[in-house]
Amino acid sequence: MALAYAGIAVEIREISLREKPPSLLAISPKGTVPVLQSDGLVIEQSYDIMKWALRQSDPDQWLCAETESLIDGWVAKNDGPFKKLLDQYKYPDRYPDIQLEETLAQAMALFLGPINEQLKASPYLLGPKISLADIALFPFVRQFAMVDPDWFDQSELLFVKQWLNERLESPLFISVMQKYPTWHDTTQE
Repeated sequence: MALAYAGIAVEIREISLREKPPSLLAISPKGTVPVLQSDGLVIEQSYDIMKWALRQSDPDQWLCAETESLIDGWVAKNDGPFKKLLDQYKYPDRYPDIQLEETLAQAMALFLGPINEQLKASPYLLGPKISLADIALFPFVRQFAMVDPDWFDQSELLFVKQWLNERLESPLFISVMQKYPTWHDTTQE
């Protein structure tokens, strides 16, 4: 979304993580996605790619010096403790010693509840206008909501649900959520 918003043209290569192409491993030996390669620069983290894109073009100031540390804080909470809880929630068979109710309670206390409280006070995470925090976090909230849509729909997260639906219905999100065929590196054949 940040690349599209910034107007940066990219060639998207959908790959199979079970059959990582040698060209991916040549620029990113750890072989995780996404990876952005631009003029010899390689960026291997989603958030870093987003920040790079916004430093190229940011017409609505999704990222500015005054808010960057606040955004970094939200992303750190997401990328650390919340992602761990999200994995436990999405893949309970991988965590047989974890109680689902406890995972839900922790996710609510640590992340979803605070987001809901923030959104009760303002339409976006940092106030009256959308920022990189909203764009960086909502895909993870979406994943969480998709695990058990009935639970999410019945939850007390009224403001989170509204915020999430607005992001999912946005023209920008819709424009980037295309399915691509798996890319095959024909130079290696």
